[in-house]
Amino acid sequence: MDYPILFLLLSSLSLFTFIYALTTTPIRLSIPHHVHTHNPMDYPILFLLLSSLSLFTFIYALTITGRRNSRLPPGPYPFPVIGNLLKLSDKPHRSIATLSKRYGPLMSLKLGSRTTIVVSSPDLAKEFFHTHDISFSSRTIPYTARILDHDKYSIVWLPTGDEWRRLRRITRELFFSVQCLDASQLLRGEKVQELVDHVHECCRNEKAVNIEFKEAVMALLNFGGRPNLADFFPILKPFDPQGFVRQGNVYGKKLLTIIDRIVDQRLQSRLSSSSLTNNDVLDSLLNLVHKEESMFSREDMRHLFLALFIAGTDTTSSTLEWAMTELIRNPEKMNSARLEITKLMQNKKENIQEKDISQLPYLQAVIKETLRLHPPAPFLVPHQAIDTVEVQGYIVPKNAQIFCNVWAMGRNPNIWPDPETFMPKRFLEVKIDYKGQNYEFIPFGSGRRICPGLNIAHRMLHIMLGSLIHKFDWKLDGNIRAQDMDMEEKFGLTLPRKVPLMAIPIKL
Repeated sequence: MDYPILFLLLSSLSLFTFIYALTTTPIRLSIPHHVHTHNPMDYPILFLLLSSLSLFTFIYALTITGRRNSRLPPGPYPFPVIGNLLKLSDKPHRSIATLSKRYGPLMSLKLGSRTTIVVSSPDLAKEFFHTHDISFSSRTIPYTARILDHDKYSIVWLPTGDEWRRLRRITRELFFSVQCLDASQLLRGEKVQELVDHVHECCRNEKAVNIEFKEAVMALLNFGGRPNLADFFPILKPFDPQGFVRQGNVYGKKLLTIIDRIVDQRLQSRLSSSSLTNNDVLDSLLNLVHKEESMFSREDMRHLFLALFIAGTDTTSSTLEWAMTELIRNPEKMNSARLEITKLMQNKKENIQEKDISQLPYLQAVIKETLRLHPPAPFLVPHQAIDTVEVQGYIVPKNAQIFCNVWAMGRNPNIWPDPETFMPKRFLEVKIDYKGQNYEFIPFGSGRRICPGLNIAHRMLHIMLGSLIHKFDWKLDGNIRAQDMDMEEKFGLTLPRKVPLMAIPIKL
């Protein structure tokens, strides 16, 4: 018998039992003690049992017939209600990669009530983010992204409509264009010099350098990346069962308070000055806010800074930390990178500059190899289907969540020979970049949702790593052998080291 028919029969039977119980069960207070009646609890209990059974059958029917009738991609058999949640470990990128080896590079999962499509191959990534880019350009918004109404303002979570395009244009024109980045490179150079000075101080004191992340940013990334029951079962959202939203509000308000303080200080200085300088991004954004015809408000500006601050902090620092980790584990590769920099910078007293990056192919290969093995966002930021789309004979339903497992793609032996080995020279032999066109290597994403900060990340990663290895050698704190380092990652929206890298610089 079909499950929907069984559900209807059980539902009808439970409803009939309930009505019969109401019409035939006497009111207890009006019945003489000597009159024998049925136990008035019999029918309600039977009703509850039948109702529970019919509900279970209905959910089961939806799960099974949904997979059978909608031509979803293959995937593990889902349990009623919880779906495939038990298949996930505390490192979902790894457990999902294992499942994809069995079910294929296009796989479907049921995570609670949410249908999730997993993409794990370059040709499928191209089909999703190039061929059907518009249809898959929306975002799955985690419940924690809704704190302080951030999802209504954030360039990360907004749908690809007019407001998103306006923010994208602002970030491109005022933040990340080549002209803007060239104009602000002296400021970044000063910050890198501050880093180098700090490392020199650690050298003198034989003190380990630990690139710590700020508490508020770390907390928000942690809440955003951990499995949230409210995302799997929307009925639980009003209850915030794990307290992520309550805690996220606290840290989100802290960051917005810092941003407000900086903006207010600038506004005060503008009022006390006879002329506007227009010499940085904040001035330009404030000018935009105060234009009468502008649709860009101070609230938009606050959340834009919040999104860029969170997205740009942890991703860059965790990639730098992984790069240093891999070079310390592979001293011959550290020496190769340092020799290349030393040769280029001989007779120069200054630090490595952004203009030097193009002349350092091995250093570029080190960054690429780090991003292959340790992508900052293992599933990218999850996409969502705007429409129902057919892909390779399967149906990707409207509103399905889409994971692109770039971590698994980076370790696929069919794409990368000896994939578990840190081997920068592989990128010297092939012309592969991470700007969204080589789909076997898309750590920053691809298509219209590609990371807008890719260009500044490219510059900062190279000059920071180059500066750290140019004039310093490194040894692990506590005399730990490099081959004994803990290489486990900690899953979240980003993929930092589980144990922070603690290394002592040695001046060369």
